[in-house]
Amino acid sequence: MTPEALSAALFAIVEGRLASRDDVTITPADVVLERPRNRDHGDWASNIAMKLAKRLGTNPREFALELAPGIEAIDGVAAVEVAGPGFINITLDAAAAGEIARTIVEAGDAYGHNEVLAGHTINMEFVSANPTGPLHIGHTRWAALGDSIARVLKASGAEVTTEYYINDAGSQMDTFGRSVLAAAKGEPRPEGGYPGEYIGELATRVVAAVPGLLEMPDDEAMAVARDVAYELQLAEIKASLESFRVHFDVFFSERTLHAPDPETGRTAIDDAETRLRAQGHVYEADDAVWVRTTDFGDDKDRVLTRGNGVVTYFAADAAYYLSKKDRGFPEKIYLLGADHHGYVGRLKALAAAAGDDPDVGLSVLIGQLVNLNGAKLSKRAGNIIELDDLLAWLGADALRYWLARYPADSPLALDGEKLRSRTNDNPVFYVQYAHARTRSVARNAADAGVTRNDFDPSLLVHPTETALLGALQEFPRIVAHAAELREPHRIARYLEELAGYYHRWYDATRVLPFGDEQIAPIHGTRLWLNDATSQVIRNGLALIGVDAPERM
Repeated sequence: MTPEALSAALFAIVEGRLASRDDVTITPADVVLERPRNRDHGDWASNIAMKLAKRLGTNPREFALELAPGIEAIDGVAAVEVAGPGFINITLDAAAAGEIARTIVEAGDAYGHNEVLAGHTINMEFVSANPTGPLHIGHTRWAALGDSIARVLKASGAEVTTEYYINDAGSQMDTFGRSVLAAAKGEPRPEGGYPGEYIGELATRVVAAVPGLLEMPDDEAMAVARDVAYELQLAEIKASLESFRVHFDVFFSERTLHAPDPETGRTAIDDAETRLRAQGHVYEADDAVWVRTTDFGDDKDRVLTRGNGVVTYFAADAAYYLSKKDRGFPEKIYLLGADHHGYVGRLKALAAAAGDDPDVGLSVLIGQLVNLNGAKLSKRAGNIIELDDLLAWLGADALRYWLARYPADSPLALDGEKLRSRTNDNPVFYVQYAHARTRSVARNAADAGVTRNDFDPSLLVHPTETALLGALQEFPRIVAHAAELREPHRIARYLEELAGYYHRWYDATRVLPFGDEQIAPIHGTRLWLNDATSQVIRNGLALIGVDAPERM
């Protein structure tokens, strides 16, 4: 019996008890099942009696006792116990509990997927590094977490578009262009220019792509060097992300916000000002154009256009926000770095000024810094640790797993050698080894003639089987909670716990017949349990972008 089926049956019983009460209504969402911490308390527990008692004007324990006979009559329920002030502890019979193994195997890659966020359409922006250099360790955490969050949201029914905002407008791009041109001419790096061997590499490639570059006037040569080097560097960034198994649906160029429409001559930033003005939040003061964001909790009003006519970064932020809204994204998630706390208030104020409810349609996640012991600064990139070097040293699996297993708001210090280790102290190895072991068992079973033709879930009565089945049942709920809370680390921690249950089951029982023992239904049934575990580990690892190896 799946938790969903049990929850539905419990809901029907409670709803029947409330049939004569017009003043109390419930929905299936009110009936929540939890795994008891102490397995002696059953397979599932519900606090529904305690939740409804006050509204019914009754004692929660007495109400729980009223519900107990009906619950005990549910097919597959072995026992019901009312504990404490009104907790309902439910124990399934072995056959009902073991049936989850078949459910998982038959569901395959879809097991764990749910509809808790069905109907949500989300734009999620993350990484968004300047296209003036390679990605480095500062970008890895949001790359791994952002992609994992997107995967978990999609698995929970949401429509998600992942987006990378390319900061390709502004003075940093001209500085980038001057740096590349100086390297192409063999001149010293300009003041404030970009360091690193990669600038020289880009310069060589730019000169090869534009043979007449060095004969052009300086201003023209700088613009050409800037734009060609920008395209080359952006291509490298995209390649690094793909190597890290991070895919973006949209790469949005900031330049498009500044570009005049061919017909109207107006930019997206001009239109953003007009729309905010129509909402009544724009005013002029000190020769500048302002948005009254303090009306919505910001610490100060924000300038859209300075007195000299130059638009601000906030103006581009406003146009970009409205672009997301116009493209059909009622919900927007921004993943920002540790130095962006000040953006939270202004983004929420901007959403409110645009007529949206920031508490409903806007979520801003701030990630803390990550450092990695043993990582070496990149000779190519200068004073940073380049993502490509980290991938070559550690591999995508270890890096993604470790970055995914901690909450985003916790500072993170990793040990490079531990990430590389092949011991049970390394969580990614521990989980991947569990999967590889499940596949080894499956191969050995095939060689021995054990198949899944026999399945008798009532045979799965060993304590380690009860514990493993209970953990497997939890997976959909873990995925749903991870999606609702934007916390993929819940997946990683669950997988470590599941791997522990599997290893203990593997040590205590046998899928294969021993010695001259004949193949019996217990062997085929345990193969179902083995393969169900394999599927759940594989599905969980996929949600955090980590491979599930067949052999180790």
